[in-house]
Amino acid sequence: MRAIEIKQAGGPEVLQLCERPVPVLKAGEVLIKVHAAGVNRPDVLQRLGHYPVPPGASDLPGLEVAGEIVDGDLNGSPFKKGDMVCALVQGGGYAEYCAAPLQQCLPVPAGLSALEAASLPETFFTVWSNVFDRARLSGDETLLVQGGSSGIGVTAIQIATALGHRVFATAGSDDKCRACEELGAERGINYRTEDFVAVVKERTGGKGVDVVLDMVAGDYLAREIDCLADDGRIALIALLGGAKANVDLGQVLRRRLSISGSTLRPRPVAFKAAIAWRLQEKVWPLIEAGKIRPVIFKTFPLAQAAEAHALMESSTHVGKIMLQVDVV
Repeated sequence: MRAIEIKQAGGPEVLQLCERPVPVLKAGEVLIKVHAAGVNRPDVLQRLGHYPVPPGASDLPGLEVAGEIVDGDLNGSPFKKGDMVCALVQGGGYAEYCAAPLQQCLPVPAGLSALEAASLPETFFTVWSNVFDRARLSGDETLLVQGGSSGIGVTAIQIATALGHRVFATAGSDDKCRACEELGAERGINYRTEDFVAVVKERTGGKGVDVVLDMVAGDYLAREIDCLADDGRIALIALLGGAKANVDLGQVLRRRLSISGSTLRPRPVAFKAAIAWRLQEKVWPLIEAGKIRPVIFKTFPLAQAAEAHALMESSTHVGKIMLQVDVV
C-alpha cells in the first residue's frame, strides 16, 4: 500500500511517500480501506520528534481516518464488511489501509461524505473527553475556548453551543474571530489586540467562565485563573505557549478551582470506546440534524502531506486540514 512515512525528525519535507505492507490485524481490530485522513497538530509534533509513538502503535502519522471496513472480526458488533466508518487510531492514518480498534469506530453520520467524516474523530474525542467528561461542562455553564479557529476550537464551539452553552473563543485575527462567531461563539476575542480576561468578565457580569479549554498553557494559565468563575475548571490539552507557568495558587484554594491535563493517544481502547459511545449517543444526532458541521479548510492528496503540514504550521487555517487518500 502507499503510505506517508517520517524519514527523520525535521520539517515538512521529511514526510515521504513510500510502500508499506498492509497492516496485520491484532485482536479487536478491523482493517479500513482509507478514503480520507485528518491532519492534526500531534502529527506535526511527531514529525518534529516531540511526540513519541506509543508502544505497539504504527510509526506512520495519522490519528483519524474514514473509509470502508474490509476485514476483521465483526462478531457481536453493529458493523459488517463494506460499512463506511470513521475511526480514532493511534497512528497509521496516512496510508491506503489502516488498522483500527473496532470499539473506536463510529458510523459515518448520515449526510456526510467520507472526507467530512474523517475530520471528526480526533477533535471530537478530545473535546468530549476534556470539556464534558473531565471538566464537566453542564447545565447553564459557560466555556472559553483558546484557539477557537483550530480544529479543536471549531469542534468545541459547535458542540458546546449545540448543547446550549454560552461560548467565548480566542483567535489571532478579526477574521478568525468572526469565523468563531459564525460557528456559535457569543464573542470572538482577538488575543493580539484584546484582553480576553477583560472581555470575559465584562460579558459575564464579572463572574467569569466555568470552563476553559486550554491548548496554550504558559503565561496564559495565570490569566485563565483570573477569568474563571468560582468552582471553575481549566482543561489543559496542549502546551503551545510553554510548559512552565507562574500562577496564584491562593485563588485556586480560595475559589475551589481545578486544573486538569490529559493526552488521549496513549489511553487504552476501553477508555476511548466509552467516549465513542457517548459521542454516538449525544453528538452524532446533532451532526445528522445539521446543528454541528465539519469545518474543512483545505484538502490535499496523500502525496502532498508535506504541503498539508506546512499549512498546519502556518496557522492561517480555520478548521481542519485533510488528506484525500482514495478518490471515490
